[in-house]
Amino acid sequence: MSDTLLTDLHVKYIQNLGKNKDDLTYHMTAHLRMNAVYWGLTALCVMKHKDALDAEETIEYVMSCWDDEAGGFGAHPGHDAHILSTLSAVQVLAIHEALARIDVTRVVNFILGLQHPSGVFAGDQFGETDTRFLYCAVSALSLLGAIDRLDRERTVTYLASCRNFDGGFGRVAGAESHAAQVWVCTAALAILDRLDVIDVPTLGWWLAERQLPNGGLNGRPEKLEDVCYSYWVLSSMAILNKLTWIDSAALTRFILSAQDSEDGGISDRPGDMVDVFHTLFGVAGLSLLGYPGLDDLDPVYCMPASLIERMGLKKGWKALPRRL
Repeated sequence: MSDTLLTDLHVKYIQNLGKNKDDLTYHMTAHLRMNAVYWGLTALCVMKHKDALDAEETIEYVMSCWDDEAGGFGAHPGHDAHILSTLSAVQVLAIHEALARIDVTRVVNFILGLQHPSGVFAGDQFGETDTRFLYCAVSALSLLGAIDRLDRERTVTYLASCRNFDGGFGRVAGAESHAAQVWVCTAALAILDRLDVIDVPTLGWWLAERQLPNGGLNGRPEKLEDVCYSYWVLSSMAILNKLTWIDSAALTRFILSAQDSEDGGISDRPGDMVDVFHTLFGVAGLSLLGYPGLDDLDPVYCMPASLIERMGLKKGWKALPRRL
């Protein structure tokens, strides 16, 4: 177990992802491919190795996933468009300053067409609804400069309906509070300049209660710790300016303990298999904790903070000071 971030190993781990296309795992994860490209690229940006993946090759892959019938992006070439993969595509293209490559009008219309009368968004034409999809819509529209096309009041009303007595938010109205859903709702409200909807002291307490004795964070009461909540919990707390309510040293030790010290990558908890999802959210959590040598990550968009600031989209949030 290493007590420092193994940056070089993690960079190599991300570079090697997807190289073996004969591997069964490669084909079984096709439905996550666009998301994985975003996770890997963003992790590299945080570790200051954005150029470790070829930019033009990445852009070409993203564009190969365009669903011309729907006007959005699928997870892999030939897959139907979905709002999750569409947001990831927009994020990747924004990071590479290549948003001009897409038909913004069609993407915006695809996204807006997924909103239901209640204000919630579906993920695709088949109609599953979730606050995750609502966040994807709000974030993507913001990145595309089209947030004013959104029915803000209807969207905020639905988000408010998902707020629970404990201050948290669920997947849909009436669902149990969950740290990942808390982030999508909190971040969406931040983008919409409606943090007044949140009971900040109560939600801050609920989020702080997610820390377990081993330093890790869980997503809801009575569940195991998981590295990914290092982002879901910390990002919400950064937006609410409550990061000092967490034992940052203990959480840092937990994240570092989940690294693969031989092949790179970060897992959900020590001893498990690594994956690119937890690798991103591990380094993202460390960035918000002020870990030395990392770039700042914007907790509202989960993208490089410098990029979001250049785009004029930065909201009020506060990470811990970067340690030297």
